[in-house]
Amino acid sequence: MSLESEGRRVIGDPLALRALAHPLRLKLHALVGRDGPITAADAARQLGVSQALASHHLRQLAKYGYVEHADAGDNRERPWRVTHTSNAFEPESSDDPEEAWEAAEALERFLIERTGAQFADWQQRRAEEDPGWTEHTGISQNLVYLTLDEMAELHRAWDELITPLVRRRPLGDAAARPAGAMPVDVTFIAVPLRPTASGG
Repeated sequence: MSLESEGRRVIGDPLALRALAHPLRLKLHALVGRDGPITAADAARQLGVSQALASHHLRQLAKYGYVEHADAGDNRERPWRVTHTSNAFEPESSDDPEEAWEAAEALERFLIERTGAQFADWQQRRAEEDPGWTEHTGISQNLVYLTLDEMAELHRAWDELITPLVRRRPLGDAAARPAGAMPVDVTFIAVPLRPTASGG
């Protein structure tokens, strides 16, 4: 079963990767996914930017396939919706992998910054939430020694775990969310470390 068939878009094009590597576009893409379909005017109000600026960046996201116009149902401004439930970034699939990796690294830096800011916000407000959310969220840190095959196995296992959950609650589909469902940013980060001086 391909990633595409699971509602996940595989992206290797450097231009498409760079198009998302922008703080406001990341915010817009996330907002359209959470609140969509949503108009540029509504998105601009929520993010505290001008409608013209929101419209410009939404058009850029649309140009590279991240969002598209949804049916307005009347003659008012057409709202936007996300095109895919999630995205997989695979620079090695590009015709120019070196340029694609540079673009992916810029995008990764923005995503790490966003994740850090979201976690800091959660630290400030988690006492106000149901204790169950505090118990089951936060950071789990592990240091393990893996072979490349084991790392690939871990990555596959993660995809097999998260994909059905992502499919169950498609972005932009409020009707699919049961009462009590909260948006949760789940970020998988695996970083090979430099060996110590003794090779540890």
